[in-house]
Amino acid sequence: MQFEWKGVFPALLTPFTAGDEIDLPLFEKNLKAQLEAGVEGIILGGTLGEASVLSTEEKETLVKFAISKVNGKVPVIINIAEGSTREALRQAALAKAWGAQGLMLLPPMRYKSDHRETVTYFQTIAASTDLPIMIYNNPVDYKIDVTPDMFAELVSSPNITAIKESTRDVTNVTRLINRFGNRFKILCGVDTLAMEELCLGADGWVAGLVCAFPKETVDIYKLVKAGRIEEATKLYRWFMPLLELDIHPKLVQYIKMAAAATGLGSEDVRAPRLKVEGEERERVMKIIREGIASRKLIK
Repeated sequence: MQFEWKGVFPALLTPFTAGDEIDLPLFEKNLKAQLEAGVEGIILGGTLGEASVLSTEEKETLVKFAISKVNGKVPVIINIAEGSTREALRQAALAKAWGAQGLMLLPPMRYKSDHRETVTYFQTIAASTDLPIMIYNNPVDYKIDVTPDMFAELVSSPNITAIKESTRDVTNVTRLINRFGNRFKILCGVDTLAMEELCLGADGWVAGLVCAFPKETVDIYKLVKAGRIEEATKLYRWFMPLLELDIHPKLVQYIKMAAAATGLGSEDVRAPRLKVEGEERERVMKIIREGIASRKLIK
């Protein structure tokens, strides 16, 4: 499947039942809402998808189920976040076999690789597959910064075609465009910086709160790209208290709470994560309830 890394790509939640099984009917409900809103692709098994606690069999189930439901409308991307090159290669081969149309690829997990090791890791995986790859650069959470100098070496891998920009430094968008032009598509990976990076030339948005508010997320993207900045700004300002749930260590629990509140998910998570309780839950729910209540006031 040929596609472009542009538009909104939801990093989808993995819904669980109370019995700790993947809730495929609820997953389908959220997926349908994303497609109806006009997303350009979906990403499975990312941070929000609780990748670290999913088995290989569960990843296969999600990929194959998603492919059957999107029916060719958008590409299905799966994240690879592994501690060894050997396992990452295995996951890339499995993704291809399952029918995934692209990969999102993090640097090695747990070990803090240096420049040469990081570049070699990415090049080795890229050489093993013909799937298009988006490099996920998130030094804040994963401690390895994929620098412009590293990307200069990755230019030689033709299927490394996109960057999920999560450095939280908006000037990095300009830095990358100045150096590489349109060689790499750039997708913002931090909800609270999405409009800023889209205005600076980012091609898309790997979004989190889209799991609860798909239409509003896609509307912001479309408004910005249409040059309707005033309208986009008004919507973005309404959205910001909710978007800030994406930059908290408990983003999975918080965004699942928001998805449950909008009828697109449940609060069930997989241990060691636990549902949020007490004062913390009430504080987060207040943000969510206020956002839902005030949304109708934004035209």
